[in-house]
Amino acid sequence: MDNFIATYETAIRLGFFFGIFSVMALWELLAPRRVLTQSKSARWINNIALVIVNTVVVRVVFPTAAIGVAAYATEQQWGLFNQLNSPAWLAVIISVILLDGLIYMQHVMFHAVPAFWRLHRVHHADMDFDVTTGARFHTIEILLSMLIKFAAILLLGPPLAAVVIFEVLLNATSMFNHSNARLPLGLDRLLRIFIVTPDMHRVHHSHYAHETNSNFGFNLSLWDHLFGTYRAQPDDGHENMVIGIDTFRDSKQCIPLHRLLLMPFWGKVTDYAINRRKWNSNGS
Repeated sequence: MDNFIATYETAIRLGFFFGIFSVMALWELLAPRRVLTQSKSARWINNIALVIVNTVVVRVVFPTAAIGVAAYATEQQWGLFNQLNSPAWLAVIISVILLDGLIYMQHVMFHAVPAFWRLHRVHHADMDFDVTTGARFHTIEILLSMLIKFAAILLLGPPLAAVVIFEVLLNATSMFNHSNARLPLGLDRLLRIFIVTPDMHRVHHSHYAHETNSNFGFNLSLWDHLFGTYRAQPDDGHENMVIGIDTFRDSKQCIPLHRLLLMPFWGKVTDYAINRRKWNSNGS
């Protein structure tokens, strides 16, 4: 089984990526949640170009990626689950949940540390919110995320199947919860008990700092409820809320690929970084 996963891991991931991307893109087209404010073709071309750049760089810098690190940890018997005699199915489930929690904590960290926020604001500076936003991250942030993921895998020692499932879920849920797809409100309320929905995560992309610094989860909504970062709805409603950050409101800054790559090196760090916010006496 492990040999099959190691051999076809790339094909599995790409298959799910293109499949989910196509479904969400069609869903957005047929049942959009909001009217987009920017040129969709310009945004898509540059957001997807950034994905291509990131994919090439990651493959050059980390040829084996996460699955290779997991295989090495298994071979060396490193990590928690390589020391425990637990059933494989249980190790897979717990590993996926813990890795999802890691992504939540990493996301909070990229909002808390000003230097990391410089990188992460490339993602938040998108002035529309659709399936391509879910893959729009600065190259350095992607590399740092990979290193954090590698460290977690070495400490946890998850089964190879868990790593592949986690990677597929991470990509799939990011495209789902960043999509401009309309869900029936009743279904949204039900789903967000368990997973992050587009309406739930859209709040996180509000231009208001107190909303940007909420709803950090990517897959399981558990973490936002558990750590008190859950916010149900945006103050201005989903149709009227402003997407993006006030630091960058010019499409000439927020869309072209070369601008996205240079964005971390422009200007000052603003109140969107959690520890730069001005808290009042009641903590709001």
